[in-house]
Amino acid sequence: MLVALETNENSGLDDLDARLDELEDLAATAGVETVARIAQRRKQADVTFLIGHGKADELHAEVKSRNATLAIFDDELSPTQQRNLGEAMQTRIIDRTQLILDIFAQRARTREGKLQVELAQLTYLLPRLGSLYTKFERQQGGIGVRGGGGETKLELDRRKVRERITELEKDLDDVRKQRRQQRNSRRKLPFPTAALVGYTSAGKSTLLNLLSGSEVLADAMLFSTLDPTTRRVVLPDGRGILLTDTVGFIRNLPTDLVAAFRATLEETTEADFLIHVVDASSPEADRQRDAVDETLQAIDAGDKPTITVFNKSDRIDDRQELQNLILQVPNSVYMSAM
Repeated sequence: MLVALETNENSGLDDLDARLDELEDLAATAGVETVARIAQRRKQADVTFLIGHGKADELHAEVKSRNATLAIFDDELSPTQQRNLGEAMQTRIIDRTQLILDIFAQRARTREGKLQVELAQLTYLLPRLGSLYTKFERQQGGIGVRGGGGETKLELDRRKVRERITELEKDLDDVRKQRRQQRNSRRKLPFPTAALVGYTSAGKSTLLNLLSGSEVLADAMLFSTLDPTTRRVVLPDGRGILLTDTVGFIRNLPTDLVAAFRATLEETTEADFLIHVVDASSPEADRQRDAVDETLQAIDAGDKPTITVFNKSDRIDDRQELQNLILQVPNSVYMSAM
C-alpha cells in the first residue's frame, strides 16, 4: 500500500499523483506489487503518526481488506512515526528512503557498490535501532559482556553498527584513492572527460551505448546503473573524449545515499563537462531537471559546462514543442537514443 501526504508546506511543489506514480515505479523495481494508493492532505504533518492517528486507524482496515503486507510512505518517517504507524496499521512500514536503499542493495554488483549501499543502510538504521526493540528485549547482561549487566543489547548493537560504519568508511577511502589514481592515469591521455548525468531512466546508458558502441546494461527499470562506466567515444572529426555513465538521480535523493556514493559521484565533479540527459516525453520533465540540478549543486558540480540532451523525442508528436525546448535551454539538442 502506497501512502503520500500533502501539507501546506509542500502543496504545489510536487503533484501528489506524480509522487505516487514514481513511488509505484520504485516499488515495482523493488519487486513489490501495489494494491492501493492513498493520498492524505493535512495542514501539517502529524509529529506522532505523520498522517494523524485517525487516518492510521482507517488504513488498518484498508490493510486488512486488501491483504497488504507492507505500507510504503513517500515521506521520510522518524523512528517514532515508523513505530507508531506499524502498531496502528498492524503491518510492516517503510519509507521512500528505505525503498530506494533496498533497490540499491538489489542492484549493487561490484564490491564498491556493495560497500556504498551498506554504508548508506547502516547510517540510516543507526538512529532507528531503538524502535526495533521492545522494552524487555533491550536488557542483556552477564559475564563477558562489555559493560557488564548495565549494557543493554541496544547499546551493544549500536556499538557494532558504529564500528562497521567506521570500517566501511575506511574501505571507501581506499576506493576513492584508487579512483583518483585511475582518473590521473586517464588525464595523461589527450582526451577531455564528460559525465552523463540525469534523472533515473532518462536514457543515459542507452546514449553511452549508442555513442561508444559498447553494451552497458540499459533497461527501463529505475537505477539500472550503480557503478560508473567509462568508454572512449570517437567524435566525427576524429578526436576522442572519455564518457562516463553515472548513477541516476531522483527527487529528494536520500542524503545518506549521496554521502555514501561520494566516491562514485566524484566522477561527475571531476569531469571537464556534463551531458545532462532529460526524458523529454515525461510530464514531470521540468521537475526532474530541477531535481538533477539540486543534486549537482549539492555535490559542487552545479557550475560545470553542460550540454542538455532532450532524449526520447520519438515519443513527442509536436515538433514545435521540441524546437521551443531547444530555444529556451542554452547548449541543448533533442534526439532519440533508441
